[in-house]
Amino acid sequence: MAKPKLLIVEDDEGIASQYRWAFPEYELFITHSRQQALTVSQKEAPDVALIDLGLPPDPDGVSEGFATLEQIQRVVPDIKAIVVTGNGEKPNALRAVSNGAYDFCEKPTEIQVLRTIVDRALRLRRLEEENKRLAALPQRSPIERIITANDAMLKVCRDIEKLAAANVPVLLLGESGTGKEALAHALHELGPRSKQPFVAINCGAIPENLLESELFGHERGAFTGAVKQTIGKIEGANKGTLFLDEIGDLPHPLQVKLLRFLQDQVIERIGGRQRIQVDVRIVSATNVGLEERVQSGAFRNDLFYRMNSVTVRIPPLRQRGGDVMLLANYFFGRFSREFGRTIKGFTDRAVAAITSHTWPGNVRELENRMKRAVIMAEGKLLDAGDLELEPAEDDGIGLDLRSARTRAEREVIQIALARSNGTLSTAARLLGVSRPTLYGLMELHGIEVEPTRGFDPSTPDTTVASKLDME
Repeated sequence: MAKPKLLIVEDDEGIASQYRWAFPEYELFITHSRQQALTVSQKEAPDVALIDLGLPPDPDGVSEGFATLEQIQRVVPDIKAIVVTGNGEKPNALRAVSNGAYDFCEKPTEIQVLRTIVDRALRLRRLEEENKRLAALPQRSPIERIITANDAMLKVCRDIEKLAAANVPVLLLGESGTGKEALAHALHELGPRSKQPFVAINCGAIPENLLESELFGHERGAFTGAVKQTIGKIEGANKGTLFLDEIGDLPHPLQVKLLRFLQDQVIERIGGRQRIQVDVRIVSATNVGLEERVQSGAFRNDLFYRMNSVTVRIPPLRQRGGDVMLLANYFFGRFSREFGRTIKGFTDRAVAAITSHTWPGNVRELENRMKRAVIMAEGKLLDAGDLELEPAEDDGIGLDLRSARTRAEREVIQIALARSNGTLSTAARLLGVSRPTLYGLMELHGIEVEPTRGFDPSTPDTTVASKLDME
C-alpha cells in the first residue's frame, strides 16, 4: 500500500528538518510558502496537512497562514489540516478550527503529541473515505446473467430476486435486447421451481396456425399432418415456469384460450376431450405498450390484468450510463478468449463511438457488434470501423479523479482503462494518479485484474482486462 501523504507548510528549516525524521511512515511534502503548498496540493491531494500560521511575507502575523489554510481546503476539500501556532495564540488556533481545521498544536511542539494528532487525523480521513466509498459503490447484481453497475438496473435485479419466491404472474416490459429472457430465467432459477422445467416460447416468431398447437399440444389425427400425439409448451412446463416472450403479438383467438388456462390451470389438447390439470408459473414479456394495445382492442383487457400481477420495467442500455463501456469490456474479454484473439483493447475513436451510440438494439446489439469486431479486426486495437459504428467526437469526460465525484469514479476508471488498452501506467497518467493509487481504486471499485495476466503493480508495462461484478 502507498504511504499516506503528509503536507508540511513550514518556513523554518530547523523545524522542517525535525518533521523529516518524525514521520517515517508518511510520504512527506515539505513546502515553505503558500504557493508551494498549493502546487503540491493540486498535484498530490495529500491526506493530512501541517500548517504553520506564521508564514512569510507575514511571519509575525497569521494572515498568510489563514489564507493558506483556506486555499488548501478549497483544492483538497477532504484534507485534515492541523495548524501550528505560537505560544499564547490559542484564539488564533480556535479560529482556525472554526474555519475548518481538524486540530491545532502550539509551539514549541512535542513531537509525540504532534504524531498522535496527525495519526488521529489520518484515521478519520480514512474512515470518511471508506464511508463515501461504501455509499457510492454499486451493489453486486444478484442475477448471474445481468452485468450492471447502474442503480436503476440493480433495482430491477433486486425486484426480480424478491419476486422469484412469489408464485405470481410477472410481466417484463422493455425494449428488444434489454435482457428480458435473462430476467425470466432468474425468476425461475431463484425460486422454488428451479429444479423443474423452464420452457420459453416466442409468440411473435411462430405462425398463427401453428402457435395453438405449440402452446396446447394436439392429439394424433387432430389435423392434417398430426401423425402422433404432441405435448404442448404449457403442459411441458408442468411444475415449472412458462416464459411467453412477445406476448403482445399473441393472436386474439389464442388470447381467449390462454385466459381460460390462467383462470383454472386446465388445458385441452387440440383434437382431444380430456381436461389436463397443469401447474405452471407464467412469466411474460413484451417490447410493445400493452396498455395502448388494450385501448385499441388488439389485446384483451381481462388477459392483460390477469398476466399483469406485477410489472417490471427494464431500462434501455442508453439510460444505463457507464454500463455501456462495462459491457463492452466484458464482451471484449469474453470473445477474445473464445476466439483466441490477441487484440489489446480499444482505440480512442472506438471508445467515443461506443459511448455516443444510442444502442437501439440494446445489450444484444452491443454483444453482436463486439463479437463481429473481435473476429474480424485486423489491427491490434478495435476501432470504430471494426464495430461498424460512425466515428464520434470524444465525449469530453474528464479523467482527473480529483475533479470527479466519488459516484463517477467507477465509470471514469473504466473509460481510462479502455482508452489506455488496459495499460495501467497510461491509465494512471490519464487519471492524474500514481499506478499504486490506481490499483487501489480498482480494488475499491471491484474492477478486477485478469488473473492470467500475472499483475504486478511494480511492473511499468502492466496491462489489465477489467471485469466488474461478473461473478
